Amino acid sequence: MGRAFEFRKARKMKRWAAMSKAFTRIGKDIVMAVKEGGPDPDSNARLRAVIQNAKAVNMPKDNIERAIKRASDKNQGDFKEVLFEGYAPHGVAILVETATDNNTRTVANVRSYFNKCNGNLGTSGSVSFMFDHVCNFRVNVGDMDMEELELELIDFGVEEIFEDEDGVLIYAPFESFGAIQSFLEENNIEILSSGFERIPQVTKKLDAEQAADVEKLLEKIEEDDDVQNVYHTMDESSSDASE
Repeated sequence: MGRAFEFRKARKMKRWAAMSKAFTRIGKDIVMAVKEGGPDPDSNARLRAVIQNAKAVNMPKDNIERAIKRASDKNQGDFKEVLFEGYAPHGVAILVETATDNNTRTVANVRSYFNKCNGNLGTSGSVSFMFDHVCNFRVNVGDMDMEELELELIDFGVEEIFEDEDGVLIYAPFESFGAIQSFLEENNIEILSSGFERIPQVTKKLDAEQAADVEKLLEKIEEDDDVQNVYHTMDESSSDASE
């Protein structure tokens, strides 16, 4: 198995366990998708993907429909996606993905978390090169042979395909998302969820005390309502040792 498999396994039980946080994130994703391509999922590929993700975390259908209706309202503000880069203590690189309707507030909040936890908020490009930006799909392949699927997807640049208890996971470069989504839909392969992740190219092993310092910063960042995802270069086994 490759880096995507290990990354997914390590993160699975650690981040975004709170259902309310997941609903908040998806609600913003719906707004951004509707503003970009309209409220009809049949003609809006991004919205189709978000609805699949909403169902994957058991978001009620009524909630999804209300979110789409709110997003269609001209008075509904838009959210801007902003990426923050910086360092936690002990040289651990951090990427923070946000969706905000008030960039001034978000910048101030994120900077304060880094400052309070002895980290440093960096400039654009200061750590993003340390991560591979990838897309992922969780699919139900039914009776389709895994090797056959892998051969079909090679032309799309797919880097890893593996199974877990919830389905088959496909990892590919960020820019391959649209082509893979179209292929899966055209071949009636059920997409259970999809999205994007940033996988660290190299991770850093810390002792328990150092890992606790980094976890303190990560927790503060993740509690912020504007934050969608947080990625870092700390080896996840360091975090286990700090608990």
